[in-house]
Amino acid sequence: MGITPRQFAELKQRVAGTRRSAAPVFESSYSKRDNTQRHQVVLGIDPSLRGTGFGIIRLARPTPQLLAQGTIKCPPGWERSRCLVKILQELREAIQRHHPTVCVIEGLFYAQNLQTALLMGEARGASLVAAAEAGLEIFELAPRKVKQAIVGYGAAQKSAVAKMVQRMLRLSAPPAPDAADALALALTHAQDTARISLIPPKRI
Repeated sequence: MGITPRQFAELKQRVAGTRRSAAPVFESSYSKRDNTQRHQVVLGIDPSLRGTGFGIIRLARPTPQLLAQGTIKCPPGWERSRCLVKILQELREAIQRHHPTVCVIEGLFYAQNLQTALLMGEARGASLVAAAEAGLEIFELAPRKVKQAIVGYGAAQKSAVAKMVQRMLRLSAPPAPDAADALALALTHAQDTARISLIPPKRI
């Protein structure tokens, strides 16, 4: 059965009106990653009651730029409450000085000593307060994942992590162990946000 030219034109208009363009496969992934990719200054924190390490980097090419690093040390004779106040205050100052927009903190791990786990939890809490009150997005990374990303081996020693951090940031000397771990956290987050990952980082 034939159709007139007018009927054919009307049929084309109806078909064109219902046609949908195919959506990109990774469209949802990119939209979810936009908030992460906008971050240019990253704060890494390796919490510990007596020696909390921190490191701040700016994303740049060909290599990230170091803005600050250090270890918040508290003498053995200090009360725990005094240590927590110092951790909070020094992280506040670092955040106000360098204006990071995202914080990456070491995830909890199994500790044989319950007291050690509790003390680390307290230091972690003070660190999280400093980041949260500044409005930073906060993510946590497992220690093994960080070592795997930086050194290529999930059980690498601290010295190996420090040397790789030195190389990646083109530093004249390796950072102190706690600061190196914090910088490794920030560098790992930068690597994760530079590529599409099927397993997004854990936000807290």
